[in-house]
Amino acid sequence: MSLLNRAAVFYEPGRPFELIELPVPEARPGGLTLRITRSNVCGSDLHTWRGDGRARRTDPAGSILGHEAVGIVHELGEGVTADWNGQPLAVGDRIAFQYFRPCGNCRNCLRQMPEACTESFKIRFGDRNKWPYARGTYADYIYLHPGQAVFKVPDAVPDALAASANCALSQVIMGLQRVDVTFGDRVVVQGCGGLGIYACAIAKERGAEMVVALDAVQDRLDLARQMGADHTINVSEVTDMHERVGQIKTLTHGFGADVVVEVVGSPAVINEGLRMLGWGGRYLEIGVVFRGEHFECDPGRLVGQNQRIEAVGSYTAACLQKAIGFLDRNMQSLPLDEVLVEYPLEEIGQAFADQDAGRIRRASLVME
Repeated sequence: MSLLNRAAVFYEPGRPFELIELPVPEARPGGLTLRITRSNVCGSDLHTWRGDGRARRTDPAGSILGHEAVGIVHELGEGVTADWNGQPLAVGDRIAFQYFRPCGNCRNCLRQMPEACTESFKIRFGDRNKWPYARGTYADYIYLHPGQAVFKVPDAVPDALAASANCALSQVIMGLQRVDVTFGDRVVVQGCGGLGIYACAIAKERGAEMVVALDAVQDRLDLARQMGADHTINVSEVTDMHERVGQIKTLTHGFGADVVVEVVGSPAVINEGLRMLGWGGRYLEIGVVFRGEHFECDPGRLVGQNQRIEAVGSYTAACLQKAIGFLDRNMQSLPLDEVLVEYPLEEIGQAFADQDAGRIRRASLVME
């Protein structure tokens, strides 16, 4: 009897997902077939679902979204015997994976910048009626190509948390590494969704002296404190931008933040975040993943105060490895299991609506 490969197809904003059945992709040499067990709703998927900016997608053939996931090895292709840590890999093993594939040969890859590979995301697109069929993880089975990093997940780390490793957590690790958050830094995190609460925890682990979290939802701010934030500002209560900037200046004894991290996913907060920076500060942009929007900026302030803006839209295999290690180390010390709310794949539309409305922090689709 053939296996069932359900997939949720997205056509355009405002139109419900459609559940269809696809073939299970066979494993080819150097790759593997993965059975998805958990797939989270990432903010970038929400942007597409809403039709934000140039993220608006109308495809008569439909597409399969999803990328932040974990799964079990269903079939190994010829020559695949170990994960990227060199650990033996077998059918039935649980793995986290890079959802894109740096080519390894372009100018940026050869300059040790695989996160800036222009070919990375090509495997995410294609005709769903042709192998490997589902390119996104809102499906029961997907194919992982040669060159996609895979790591076995420790037994202590449940699927709900392992799923976040290959996007939200790895992305934050890459970003804070890029702006070199280190001992004594004062860090402001704009937004306390999945990315934001991880940013609080990773900043503290990297030695930040102070972490200040901003959000409009109090329970998100409460969780941010549990994840490492020293101070929180509820932007629905402190509604004036200048007052919020003033609070950051006060908390940092007039200096301003060394690092500000944007994980709201809105360009409207960037100007405010830049004003929170101190001299020599670094602004990390992660949240806005769609094109076509703009923000106000005073370049003279950046130059005069020797500040810089860094944007991170991907990560290295090493960051995924670090993400899994972080989860394994902190299972008992951080409330990592409070981030996600579970939905079956059949309720994917409700999961998106609930997360978009702020009724939950993050939705996690359970495939089993």
